[in-house]
Amino acid sequence: MLESFALYFEDFGLVGLLIICFLSATILPLSSEIVLFYFLSLGTFNPLLLLIIASFGNCLGGLTNYLLGFYGNKFFFKKVNFENKFLLYFQKKGFYAAFFSWIPIIGDPLLISLGLLKTHFWKTISLMCLGKILRYALLIYLY
Repeated sequence: MLESFALYFEDFGLVGLLIICFLSATILPLSSEIVLFYFLSLGTFNPLLLLIIASFGNCLGGLTNYLLGFYGNKFFFKKVNFENKFLLYFQKKGFYAAFFSWIPIIGDPLLISLGLLKTHFWKTISLMCLGKILRYALLIYLY
């Protein structure tokens, strides 16, 4: 079943890899690693190109989660009371946690929370992308 999942995205080529990496970084329960490993197994694509495309798609998905929290509080979430000292601290220093947004299950809600808390945009996105790129680089290296 997992191979057929990867085969479906092979028809789309590198755009399929980009799409699955984007979708897997959102709240949808998808695994981009399966498709990435499948593309690596083909041996027809440069691993650096696969790293760039997978990282770009995954970072766009993470950015989507952050923006969902950032702008979604007007529509979906109640106002956050920032009188809590922990929330104030996390609002100022929480962007460091974005580095760990690649971790399955907790990464997506983490980015939504960082957006909700309105952490520093560029610091948050930079650390998020660094974590996601290093993760894919390690996966490709270990493959």
